[in-house]
Amino acid sequence: MDRWAGVEGLEGVGSGFAATRDGIDTMLRDRGLRRTSPELTAESLLRGAYASAVLAGSSSSLDDVRAGRGDATAQAALRVSVELLGLVPVFARTPLQALARIHTLAAAGATPDDEIGRPRDAESARRLRDLVGLLDDRLPALLTAALVHAELVTARPFGSADGLVARAVERLVLVSSGLDAKSLVVPEAGHLALRPAYESNLRAYAEGGRAGLQAWLVYCTEAYAAAAEASPLRGG
Repeated sequence: MDRWAGVEGLEGVGSGFAATRDGIDTMLRDRGLRRTSPELTAESLLRGAYASAVLAGSSSSLDDVRAGRGDATAQAALRVSVELLGLVPVFARTPLQALARIHTLAAAGATPDDEIGRPRDAESARRLRDLVGLLDDRLPALLTAALVHAELVTARPFGSADGLVARAVERLVLVSSGLDAKSLVVPEAGHLALRPAYESNLRAYAEGGRAGLQAWLVYCTEAYAAAAEASPLRGG
């Protein structure tokens, strides 16, 4: 947990996330109040599933995913997206249970049944418990989402489909916090749009130093701005 102490004070982090939050709030308020519908939420989730699948190695197109005929990775991402918002109350009460369910959806058919929904070893279980502590730290929602995402990808607590899980939980944080209650921002698409920076900054985070942590968080301020641009509220 000490690794995350004082993250808001890192150069460019606090101000960057505040500016990005303002931009998201403005977009949701100005474009969303009169136009929000379940169809827009479904479209956001669909776009997110596609982007997350591509980041995990899928070669399926958005049209493939929309038609339900994507490859195995795309199908896994789609399964997660269909159930994700229903897990909001579970995530609020028992986050570990929600994470286990997301992994079950993401890894079904590709992971032995006795490994689905379970941390791969004692150290992974500890990292997941630390992650739950992070959720209780009252950091700004965008900052929490960014840290949770990087930790799940780099720690690989489940040993399979961790990227799909990480990006789903990132979205879940934004929804459950109330920042994006109707899930209209598409964080997965923001990362896909900036894929080289996404991957290089995750590697920097994994190295464990403060510089890598800072680089990842500053990158996320840009990625979340791109995520707002990818919202179906923007049209297109």
